[in-house]
Amino acid sequence: MQPELSVELKSTSKAFVSRDNKIVVAMENVSLTARAGEFVAIVGPSGCGKSTILNLLANIIAPTSGDVLIRGKPPAEAASDIGYVFQQDTVLPWRRLTQNIELGLLLRRVPAAQRRKRVAELVRMTGLSGFENSYPGELSGGMRKRAALAMALAYDPSLILMDEPFGALDAQTRIGLHEEMMALSQGTDKTILFVTHDITEAITLADRVVVMTARPARVKSEYAIDIERPRNISEVRFDPKFEQLYKNIWDDLRPEVAAQRAQER
Repeated sequence: MQPELSVELKSTSKAFVSRDNKIVVAMENVSLTARAGEFVAIVGPSGCGKSTILNLLANIIAPTSGDVLIRGKPPAEAASDIGYVFQQDTVLPWRRLTQNIELGLLLRRVPAAQRRKRVAELVRMTGLSGFENSYPGELSGGMRKRAALAMALAYDPSLILMDEPFGALDAQTRIGLHEEMMALSQGTDKTILFVTHDITEAITLADRVVVMTARPARVKSEYAIDIERPRNISEVRFDPKFEQLYKNIWDDLRPEVAAQRAQER
């Protein structure tokens, strides 16, 4: 029996009005699903509308047409069960590490003893022990990303949205965070939607990779990542299946990157 659907986009479109009063269609007729416990990576050209999908699910914006559902409900009714790790740094600079991590729990009025216990668990899980009283400015970029992940996990959401969370980090830091993401997704019922430009990252982490077209974004293709778990981060890219998946995904993505660049000239 397959796990229940966690996320559904049904023929969903989103258009914006630009500053010069023109209609810009970010995504058009997108149908996409993710099941409970599934890790889905979304790849596509820069500026094609990948982040728009996450923002629709997070109820930050509303669709122009079509349906967006989380466990069968509109995003507004499921917002308290969603964690969002943004591309930009979202830890609050005036709050210490533990104060940042507990913020979602504080807003939900979780009792202090429960907050302290949960924050201590997350600090250990994300490798931040010893920095509990540090301000974000005293942490490395990788540590701030760990803090942002801990903030998103604090209230135990069933859906985690991640918008190119590791794009600005150095290679060694990214590998460490990839290992943490693998551990998080292994043996859990959390659904993860992960936007990235990095095909290697997508194949390494995901159960399924969705390739988007140039703007307006549509689903061009999907690939099941049938590489056995648990995966060794340092070895998975040498698997023949990995090499073939990378080639197929890049063959799909290359013309879309060229088309998006042509739009922006």
